[in-house]
Formats: sequence, C-alpha cells, structure tokens
Amino acid sequence: MGPLSFPQGACLRSRTEKRRWAWGSLFVSVPFLAWTFLAVHFQLGAMGWWVYALPVLVAAIVLAASFRGAKRAWAVLGIMLVTVVVAWAQVRPQQNRDWAPELSRGVQAEIDGPIVRLRNVRDFRWRTRDDGEARWITKTVDLDRLEHVDFIRTTWASEAIAHTMISFGFSDGQYVVFSAEIRREKHEKFSELGGFFKKFELVLIGATEEDIVKLRTHARNEDVSIYRLSMTPEQRRGLFLSYVGLGNDLAREPRWYQTITTNCTTVIWKLARVVAPGLPMDWRILLSGYTQDYLYDLGVIANDRPLDVIKARARITAKARALPGDADYSRAVRQGL
Repeated sequence: MGPLSFPQGACLRSRTEKRRWAWGSLFVSVPFLAWTFLAVHFQLGAMGWWVYALPVLVAAIVLAASFRGAKRAWAVLGIMLVTVVVAWAQVRPQQNRDWAPELSRGVQAEIDGPIVRLRNVRDFRWRTRDDGEARWITKTVDLDRLEHVDFIRTTWASEAIAHTMISFGFSDGQYVVFSAEIRREKHEKFSELGGFFKKFELVLIGATEEDIVKLRTHARNEDVSIYRLSMTPEQRRGLFLSYVGLGNDLAREPRWYQTITTNCTTVIWKLARVVAPGLPMDWRILLSGYTQDYLYDLGVIANDRPLDVIKARARITAKARALPGDADYSRAVRQGL
C-alpha cells in the first residue's frame, strides 16, 4: 500500500474559505466596534482609560475567533451585538441632573380655553455669553390676542449651521420664544457627535426676547435674523399649543436630543406638521442654515422680492446693538423688517 495523500486543492479551498469568512467578519465587526467605542466614550469616558480598552479587547476576541472558523467568529459577533443592544436600551434620559442654570427648567403650561399660563419662562439678564442674572417668571397669554409668529435664525460660524427658534407675538406687547435645545449639565459642552450617542437630553425653553434673542445679538454677537411667517389665526394658535404640549410632555417623560432627527429645526418641522400635515420634508431642514430658503420656496415667509433682499432686511444684530438701553427691544428690532 502506498503512502497516504491528501488533495491539495481541498486544503487550499478550505484555507481560502476561512480567510474569506475571517475578512467578512472583520468587515462587519469594524464599524460595529467603532460605533461601540464612540458610545462607550460618550457614556463612560470619564471613568478612565480601561473603558477605552473594552472595544479593543472585543476586537481582539473577534479577530482571534475569525481565524478559528466562521461559525465561532459569527457566534462571538452575535453575542457582542446582543450585549451592546441590550446595554444601550438601558441608557435612558433623566430629569434630575446637575443642569447648567439656563437649562435647568423646561417650560410648562396650564391651558384654560384661550388663556395659557406659562411657568418656567426664562428671563435672564446676560452679562456675558455664559454669565447671567437668573430669573424665571410666569407669563399669562391670551391666544385670542396672538397676532403673529416669527421664525428666528442665528448663526455664529458656518452659514450652513444655525440655531432656530419660533417667537409668538401678542397684541398686548408680549412675546414668547420657544427654543428646543440640548440640556447640558454644568460640566458639559455641546458636541454634535455626542448628540448621536445619547449624550444630551432635550429641553424646550420658553423665554422672553430680552433674554434669548438679546443673548445672541449682544453677549454672543451672533448673526440673528427674524422672518415673519404667513399663517392663519388657526395655524398660529395650533402651533403655539403644539409647543406647550411638547413642553408638558417633556416634563412628564424626558427624551434624548439627537443631532439629526431631534434638533432645534426638526422639532419645529414636526410641530408644524401637526398644524399643516402636508408640509414636505427637505434637506434644508437638516442643514438648518438654509431653512429660511425652504420657507421662502414654500411662501411661508415673504417671497415677493429676491431671497437675498429678504435675508438682508431680516438681519437685526447691528440694529439691536445700536439700541439705547431703555428701548423696547422686541418692537425696535422689528422696525423695517
């Protein structure tokens, strides 16, 4: 009997197949591990260096398993995936943290027919961009006296990225601004990337224009624009009630801020769709610096002149900074808009 022999082609095919499965598992696991690394960073990064070693250890385990066979590699990856999904589901938004003072209270409302009593309305007097005299007030407004609604856009660096707010003006001279914002803790700074990884809760701030708009024209020296929205009385009323409804909902059940799907502008769009269900989605809602272009095309803001002219007349920062200290801020900045 001659010496035993093994078909070399079968061995080569086996090795090639193992390599293919190994690289396939790595192709799937690398983005998963990158996402896990960022999630760990934004949730547990303050706990120390060993936290960052966890995704690296997982990557090493997957790599070792991948070269011992496809089934083991996919089994390890599956276990890791289930573990991360279950752990991520346990990260829930909270109401009680050590909030930054200006974000410590969300607006809430009591509604009695056309009369709305707003609690936790912010009315700070800002000395610098980060330091202000804390004032929280209660406002009572009559929806039968709601005269107009304004879209407020403010930029500070890139024209493509803006913070957006909605201001409601009443015939008795009152203004209430609603602003959907990240709810930072005292030690935190805003991070667009962190907004994808449950880093910040969402808060609805109700404020006076002497606070939230003047903060941006004066203390922060941002480029602020005001656009009057073309709405029926019923639409104005419905939009106001959708805002106070959101404020009450957040007081009962906190939610996460999300950089793309739940930010200052997408919140406006979602609330506006309660009033106008056919309002189309558009990329300019996601790139908030161009939202006024979107509103111009829809005819929701004045479009009887070229858009550049509308934009130029909407800007208020220079005008606001030139006002005397005793001026009626809201009325004065709107002159000539």
